[in-house]
Amino acid sequence: MNDTIDTGGAPAADTAGADVDWQAAATELSRLRESINGLVMGQESVVDQVLVALLASGHVLLEGVPGLGKTLLVRALASCFGGDFRRIQFTPDLMPADVTGHAMYNMAEGRFEVRRGPVFTNLLLADEINRAPAKTQAALLEVMQEQQVTIDGESLPAPQPFMVLATQNPIEQEGTYPLPEAELDRFLLKVLIDYPSLESEQRLAAAASGGRIEQRLQQPLGGHMSLARLRTLQRQLPRVALDQQVLNYAVRLVRATRESVLLRRSAGPRASIGLLQAARAEALLQGREFVLPDDVKSMALPVMRHRVGLSPDMEIDGETPDTVLAQIIGAVEAPRL
Repeated sequence: MNDTIDTGGAPAADTAGADVDWQAAATELSRLRESINGLVMGQESVVDQVLVALLASGHVLLEGVPGLGKTLLVRALASCFGGDFRRIQFTPDLMPADVTGHAMYNMAEGRFEVRRGPVFTNLLLADEINRAPAKTQAALLEVMQEQQVTIDGESLPAPQPFMVLATQNPIEQEGTYPLPEAELDRFLLKVLIDYPSLESEQRLAAAASGGRIEQRLQQPLGGHMSLARLRTLQRQLPRVALDQQVLNYAVRLVRATRESVLLRRSAGPRASIGLLQAARAEALLQGREFVLPDDVKSMALPVMRHRVGLSPDMEIDGETPDTVLAQIIGAVEAPRL
């Protein structure tokens, strides 16, 4: 491949040095994937997409009806993850300070102290995020974009790496609030979780009813990855080669949403950047040191489905963002490398 370019934005010091052992990285990630799939049965593509976001230092919005294992997936990832893990159960009475923390007066010492909230962690599970009103959802905006939290005028950095995995119930369900567009755009991927196959559900029911899933979560899982190793893989991501034709293809896919009459809201430049990051992570997950057009195409739906809005005609016809995006993506010619 020629005309390779680097759009990762990482400093040269992070991407220079010895050659990357891509096969070793793929082997580690394969073990991690198998370990999570052993708990979250029948959701292989969902697990892959969450690992893509982890490698790309992005955030994930998980959507599905209750009981499909969204929380179990995050707990399984945390068990394989060497960093800190916190969980916030979003409810209608949750306040922004319950997420970020607050300043309080210490009467004994006569001064204000900052009490850091659960957002100061490596892996944050925002459970049922759309059960809380918009002002509480917005408490995550700063930390998701800028990796910092401002409390009482003081900016405090979030631990690195930092990742938000937010679960939400379908918006049609009672007691849910739609997420603001500005917050949706900060999620790298929106991952849909559907019902497992019959065989997978049978295995899941047997394991859960026998207590084996909880037992495994209480023990270190195979394929455990240290925090230092994860950060190394994240820094190596910009070294995954990206051909100019593949980059152009990703940008054309995103721009095609702005030219379609089927959408009332299209994807912005952040979608183009996110699509390239996700495609690089997908290539790394597959053990390759270069991005293929198929990597871009496979990540297009999870990157864009939460960033677009259907036109009134499409909504009346019962179309979904996935079906409309599939038409748009299929109309854009992929490069042949």
